[in-house]
Order: sequence, then structure tokens, then C-alpha cells
Amino acid sequence: MNAISLLRRDAEAFVAPPLTIATHAVDALVAEARLTPKPALVDERGSGAHRDLNLDTMLRSAHALQPTFLAIARAACGVQPSQALREQLARIGREGECSMMRATNGSNAHRGAIWIVGLLCAGAAMHAPDDSDAICTSAAAIAQYDDRYAPASVATSHGARVSERYRVAGARGEAREGFPHARLVGLPALDNARARGLAESDARLDALIAIIASLDDTCLLHRGGTTALTTAQRGAKRVMRAGGAGTNEGRAALARLDAELLALNASPGGAADLLAATLFLDSLRRLA
Repeated sequence: MNAISLLRRDAEAFVAPPLTIATHAVDALVAEARLTPKPALVDERGSGAHRDLNLDTMLRSAHALQPTFLAIARAACGVQPSQALREQLARIGREGECSMMRATNGSNAHRGAIWIVGLLCAGAAMHAPDDSDAICTSAAAIAQYDDRYAPASVATSHGARVSERYRVAGARGEAREGFPHARLVGLPALDNARARGLAESDARLDALIAIIASLDDTCLLHRGGTTALTTAQRGAKRVMRAGGAGTNEGRAALARLDAELLALNASPGGAADLLAATLFLDSLRRLA
């Protein structure tokens, strides 16, 4: 079923108001930032492998993006994926990036999340909040269009160069494929952990670890090459084999992964963005 058919099917279904969508997007970024302990990422303990970021900076960035997510959701209300919409959202996203940079004094806290969560905000403005598949399908349809007005710097960004060098999908590929690491990895891991009775923080850590284990994270590749990526994926799989964040063995394996990535000065920032996407989709499901 294509995105247009999904829109027609949802024509009379409940769609969350733009303000609700934006609020849930910000809440997801805040929840991801506060989740502790994450391997080599900013959390309640400290800055992880990031010298220019801390929890306060991440929270200021998240709240500064609320108008951006609101504008994206409003732009996508009642319309279909199109070239015009893609370019409108890109303009809003660039303005949002400027707001983020002002809030963080120049630190890139959420550039990837503006793209990933922003597209999902657009999808959420088109479909019932509990229809994660439809939301991701429409977000992917928007991402298929190129932004003809993108600045030249986009093609030479860290993510773009890493994607080309290592032949990995990156954030753009993840979006165009329908966010498989949020929809098919993060959400099932979250649901499985909750079904096992884990505390919510442990369930969210398990979702993050599952994403790290399978994602070709361009943030890791940029900061530490294939060594960092392999270390992260192997370490995440050890955590999973040990029973996850809800077990003593799993917590020990998670601490080991944290130490290994800190030693490489590398962090799984792409996985963190996709955890935020997972938490956003999950929070929307609860509205239905």
C-alpha cells in the first residue's frame, strides 16, 4: 500500500493535532537524553565521548526544537508527500537547526534528530497515531524527494561523506527505507522488554542496545572508523546475550561497552537519534 492510499484510508481516522505531535517529539528527545546509563553518550552521568555537549545542552536543544516540530506537523496536515512538501520541510528544518545552534552556543546536539524525528512528525500529521507503519511509510515517501535548494554543505557533511566512504545507508537511507531500526528493531525490543516486566528505563536501554547491535552508525564510523562500529555492535550483542539491561550480567556488559567506546572516543549518536524516534512512535501509540 503506497503513501497516497494510506492517506485516503486515514481520511476519517483520528490524527493527533500538530501541537500534540510536537510536544511528543520534544518529550522523546528529552527522554533519550535523560536515559542512563547509555554507552559513551550524554546522559545523567556526564558527557560521554562528547566534549562539547552535556545534559543541560541536550535539554536546551530539545526544547528549542519545539517550534520546528510544530511547523513541520502543521505543514504536513492534510497533504500528501510531494516535492513541494519535502522542500518546505527542509527549509523549516534548516531554520530549526539555526535555533538549535543558538540554544547550544554552536554545539550540534540534534541535527540528525531534526531530520529523523522531523520526518516522523510529518508522517504523524497524516495518519492515526497508533499506525506506526503508515507514519513511517509517509515519512519515507517524503524523504524520497531530493531537496533542490539544499546548501552545498549538505553533500559534504560528516554523515554524507561517511555514507559514501563506507557504503552505508546513513540517516538519509534509514529514512528512505521507512525507519527500519525504529519500527522493526527499537519498537519490538521495547515491547518485548516491557512484556518481560522490565522497568521502563531498562526497556528503553534494551531498545537502544538492539539498535546499536544492528545499525551501521555513521557517527561511530566518523569518529572511530570500522573499529568503533565493530566494537559497538559486538559489545551490544554481548549485552543482549547477557540478558539485557535488566540483569546484573547485562549491566556489566553495558559498562564494558561504555568503557570500550570511551577509549575510542566514539559514541553511537545515530542509534541515539533512532531511539528518540522509537520513543516518539511509542508515545504516539499511547494516544489511540
